Amino acid sequence: MALRNIVIEGDPVLGKIAKEVKDVNDHVREIIDDMTETMRHAQGIGLAAPQIGVLRRLVVIELGDQLYELVNPRIVEQDGDQFEEEACLSVPGMAGRVHRPAWVKVEALDRNGQPVTYEGTELLARAFCHELDHLDGILYDSKAEEMRSTEDDEYEDLEDEAEEAAAEEKAE
Repeated sequence: MALRNIVIEGDPVLGKIAKEVKDVNDHVREIIDDMTETMRHAQGIGLAAPQIGVLRRLVVIELGDQLYELVNPRIVEQDGDQFEEEACLSVPGMAGRVHRPAWVKVEALDRNGQPVTYEGTELLARAFCHELDHLDGILYDSKAEEMRSTEDDEYEDLEDEAEEAAAEEKAE
């Protein structure tokens, strides 16, 4: 595994549509492992391959002790609405409130090329939507309202919220 550089807003790769992964092989698994290590090092809860300059449809999300490794993910169902604050490793120092579905169902392949389906609510639903937007060249700040600097005032720790959401998901 290796740490990768996170691409920052303004880099044209973030505005491009990622290509489908045709074959889930050792190279793809290495990218997934690098993404996970990079996300953890940056203290994020999610990372899409374009954020490390790789235009492939790969996403990793980690909430609590659950790691989601998604190859060619797509949202197949969604419901409800939530309007919560988000931040992004590719848009450092900023946060904004975004409308997202309150519940989503995602289908993908896992790191071994096997089909998987996940359902998420609240923070996990937001994370799925946020990261899948990256695969289509969309940054959250283009959808956000009430953007603010996270350096100007006390910023809510999304990692704590992630742990609370994971605990709630397990309890259900």
